[in-house]
Amino acid sequence: MRTDVTKKLFTVDEYYRMADAGIFTEDDRVELIEGEILEMSPIGHRHMVCVDRANDLLTSALRGKVLISVQNPLRLNKYNEPQPDIVVLKWREDYYASKLHTPEDTLLVLEVSDTTLRYDTKVKLPIYAVSGISEVWIENLQEDLLLVCRGPAEKNYRTQLTLRRGEFISPLAFPDVAFKIENLLG
Repeated sequence: MRTDVTKKLFTVDEYYRMADAGIFTEDDRVELIEGEILEMSPIGHRHMVCVDRANDLLTSALRGKVLISVQNPLRLNKYNEPQPDIVVLKWREDYYASKLHTPEDTLLVLEVSDTTLRYDTKVKLPIYAVSGISEVWIENLQEDLLLVCRGPAEKNYRTQLTLRRGEFISPLAFPDVAFKIENLLG
């Protein structure tokens, strides 16, 4: 006899209550994706360098116009709170002390993908699209290129560009600011 089972999906609020209860700590590298608590891959050296490099480039170019959040939670909805490598947020004087980061605050999400490319493109990217994140950049370290996704439409993006060394990219929110792809990839 076959028995159907239902998966228990956790909400973001339940996720935080588990952390408060000590089920996992702030040192645990986990994120909530589609109601499931998933362990994140360890950060490799090149991944770390690319995150630091992108953070420096974005901060230098956009200082005073935005807030840059590095490897912090982004609450997308009731069942999703990923921790993107970088989130470029609308400027707030209080640095978001009075509210959580949400899709409405988000100008750009940047994911650095080395061992997580399939996960970032097949799992997280559709969630970002459904949540209305207007622009996502994925640094594909395996192939040494930048995937740029713009214009969320259901579970995908209307525009997807693949950029290589020698090319430039400007965030949608700041078309007057350009970054060399090789400066992002290192």
